[in-house]
Amino acid sequence: MQIKFTPHRLILRALPAAILASLCTQPVAAYEFDKPIENAFKFGQDDAKYGQIKLNLLYRYELADVANNGKETAHANTLRMRLGYLTPEFHGLQAFAEYEGNLAMQQDYFVPKGNWHGDATRDVVADPQQNELNQLWISYKGLPDTEIKGGRQRIKIDNDRFIGNVGWRQMEQTYDSVLVTNKSIENLTLKAGYIGKVQNIFSVYDAIEMPFFNFNYKVQDLASITAYGLWLADYQTPVKSTQTLGLAVTGSPKITKDIKLHYRAEYSYQSGYSKNPGSFDLSRYHLMAGASFMGLTLKAAVEELGANGTQAFQTPLGTNHAFQGWADLFLSTPKDGVRDVQAIVAGKVIGTKLMFVYHNFQSVTNSLDYGNEYDFLITKKFGKHYHILAKYAYYDSDPSASGKFANDVHKFWLQAGVNF
Repeated sequence: MQIKFTPHRLILRALPAAILASLCTQPVAAYEFDKPIENAFKFGQDDAKYGQIKLNLLYRYELADVANNGKETAHANTLRMRLGYLTPEFHGLQAFAEYEGNLAMQQDYFVPKGNWHGDATRDVVADPQQNELNQLWISYKGLPDTEIKGGRQRIKIDNDRFIGNVGWRQMEQTYDSVLVTNKSIENLTLKAGYIGKVQNIFSVYDAIEMPFFNFNYKVQDLASITAYGLWLADYQTPVKSTQTLGLAVTGSPKITKDIKLHYRAEYSYQSGYSKNPGSFDLSRYHLMAGASFMGLTLKAAVEELGANGTQAFQTPLGTNHAFQGWADLFLSTPKDGVRDVQAIVAGKVIGTKLMFVYHNFQSVTNSLDYGNEYDFLITKKFGKHYHILAKYAYYDSDPSASGKFANDVHKFWLQAGVNF
């Protein structure tokens, strides 16, 4: 297949990000500003008795190139800012308000949803130019070992597979919700909540209702046992309404001073709910085993989202970019399902994190081969507040694949961030 990706064009387009990233590689100069900034954001009080300002800046260059789809390569230079104020705690009460805005400094890309679309002749980058009230919540901790938080808030449950903030995108996903967390029993964390509306990554509201629970019990460092349930009623798209129950056992026990094992065994069950016109019973499982030694981590895993040829197991509120490939071919599960066999290698060199992930994608029904994906990541933090990152994803379609799975995909990111 013919690919529109050209290295010289990538270098020219990424040059502004490279310059910004190079500035962040001067840690000594940057660290000199940390303490005065931290002090200013706490209004000169180490204990933040007047509250504190929260600031997050993230510059990103993203290239997206889908072969043979009739679209030009997308180039997105965006700058995201979050600015918020966290009040001090008063008799167990605390509140937070946060603004979020994303500036498209280069608009050579297309956003398929929402009120800002960019250039329709280009491939998709899901980072619209928008401004919004990202968070506005109040919490109460006056009850023993309990926190009650209500309002628009960021929610990340477990590994974000079912409820997450889609934090990779510039405009994150937040929830108008109530969340209760209780830790009154040793090693047991009980979470129960109700979501009444979603503000998604396109700065558009999704009209849903979803009560949920998540119970987690830790057995020393040997195991973490989690049971969860979600009852999603989607009033805009009733076919997305589902009830999901699941159980996961995970752990990273230390075997010796230098060797640590990693494992995950998870099963989920999903069926129709509320006004969903379909009748189905679908399963999902996720198995992983691995080990870490001398700073190197190796993992092998398989995740399968079941299907019956019409409906497929879905996770519409999850941070799906983190699963099944960074090229984002499987953000929504195809009607024949997907079985993702993975191999992961990760480690650190001179404080720099390196990661490689291989994926092989096949269907659950009808014996389809979708393709393979190769993902690469390099990132480094400088102190508490700064980071740079480069990331690349290449989806190599199988010759027998059809539809969107028949097109090779290249994606590249270069970013630098500041967080106080």
